[in-house]
Amino acid sequence: MKKTVLFTLMFAMLCVHGAVAGGYTISVNQFVEHPALDAVLKGLQDYFKEKNIPVVYKVHNAQANMGTATQIAQQMIGEKADLLIAIATPSAQACAQAVNKAPKALKRPLLFTAVTDPVAAGLVKDLNHPGGDITGVSDLLPVKEHLQMVLAFQPGLKRLGVLYNAGEANSKATIATIKGLSGEMGFKVIEATASKTADVYQAAKSLVGRVDAVFIPTDNTIVSALESVIKVGVQNKLPVFAADVDSVARGAVAAMGFDYYKHGLQTGAMAERILSGASPADTPVEFQKNLELHINKKYCTMMGITPPRALLEKATKIYN
Repeated sequence: MKKTVLFTLMFAMLCVHGAVAGGYTISVNQFVEHPALDAVLKGLQDYFKEKNIPVVYKVHNAQANMGTATQIAQQMIGEKADLLIAIATPSAQACAQAVNKAPKALKRPLLFTAVTDPVAAGLVKDLNHPGGDITGVSDLLPVKEHLQMVLAFQPGLKRLGVLYNAGEANSKATIATIKGLSGEMGFKVIEATASKTADVYQAAKSLVGRVDAVFIPTDNTIVSALESVIKVGVQNKLPVFAADVDSVARGAVAAMGFDYYKHGLQTGAMAERILSGASPADTPVEFQKNLELHINKKYCTMMGITPPRALLEKATKIYN
């Protein structure tokens, strides 16, 4: 009996730091629940499952609240996990601040994922040589290809509405790129912003009559309330395009973006390297390169637009 109790106590002590039978503890700070970010988390978890590497996850969700994301980041430092992972830019910024301020004994490597522009967000200074305790996987969009897709649907487009949260660094970086390309591509950018999900419907309505189509970047606030934008698009025959393919299943007419589940798998592979001893300082930021084109024919009809045959033939997935 005493031996059994002793073994149980030893096992519990090992579990404190997650290092049981080659396993690890990973603390996760996800900014909000929506299909794209949920897919990243699932891809990450499935990677370790497929590798038969035991991991204990401590998953926290900020529910799109920056204050909550900051509190979670501080809590994660105290959890003494083997690795911290931040999903989306706001959570990554909160975690980076917590890691940089943490005492040396509590510092842990931080891996970000689903972050559009890590440099603009202040996470790393150099993509190839991150330095410090932080690196990760970026979902930086090939914005010009996205805009070319929108123009293939609407060759005569003159005014493109862009809906985003001005408080999200990733969105501001994307909007700046869109504006930079708009002149040479022949359209004007009309902006509408929403600082919280409750404001998204009115922000979308403000674009009615002012734009020929709406584009939604990988903005966590807007994507979380996507159905509000789709409702406005259907009611006013105003096509809504998205930057992430998961939004097409929810009613966006089309998107040329990444498979965020694969993004999670890629994050898992980098996480394994860091856990095996690779230094974040010397691990370059990675990007996902394979684009997918998804088209929702049903919502094309509902929003008064016809998908070009050439794009239908190239599409990775079509929703009817």
